Amino acid sequence: MMEGLREALQFITGLKEESMEPKVLEINGDTYCNKDLHRYHRFPMADELRVNTLTAVVDYIKGKPEELRETMILHVKSPTEVRLYSGLVDEREREQLMRSQAIVNEFKFDNYYDQERFIIELQANFIENEDLNKLRMVAGNIQAGTTANYDDDGISQKTTISSGIANKTDVIVPNPVKLRPYRTFAEIEQPESSYVFRIKDSDRGIGFKLVEADGGLWKNATMKNIKKYLEYELADELDKHNITIIA
Repeated sequence: MMEGLREALQFITGLKEESMEPKVLEINGDTYCNKDLHRYHRFPMADELRVNTLTAVVDYIKGKPEELRETMILHVKSPTEVRLYSGLVDEREREQLMRSQAIVNEFKFDNYYDQERFIIELQANFIENEDLNKLRMVAGNIQAGTTANYDDDGISQKTTISSGIANKTDVIVPNPVKLRPYRTFAEIEQPESSYVFRIKDSDRGIGFKLVEADGGLWKNATMKNIKKYLEYELADELDKHNITIIA
């Protein structure tokens, strides 16, 4: 019973404290309050539009200039994301009007694929070039159980492929290879990068993987290309609407 009475008194005390005016103190030039205060009136912010292409960003800016604020920022955040912000508005906040997220195929680099899956992923996720054709030829014709025939120095490998029912030929696996995976907006030329191609033979069968070998330099180059594309497509709008593009 005493416990229930104590809780009731604490509840009443809490109601009394909530009903009291907030106390504001200034200490060493800083202002403090004993309550969390939130302004009822805040600057109205629009819900962001979510799209998947750079064309949609360009069309929105050209087609709906009345929805833009006095200053705007196009932020190339990554090779797959661009955001459209306003300049600073109320309480030094920015209004985000649009986010464009590229749809890209997700090839898992540095992961081994089995033979069939690797060939399918090459076909679906990469633009065709000479090195891609070499990889498909090697991956499609390699013989299982040829570990003894491997000559592996950590960079290049030699393995056995089949060129017919009875013909087998030792070939040098190409390394490094230059490939162009789909990994940015469709409006931008897909960047070419170097990859290390590795083969593993185990009890579960042959495995193939690609390892990125350019240290991610393609990302900066691609972001600059996205910026160039936006600058070209919005050449008339940048000054007219005070739009700054950053990458």
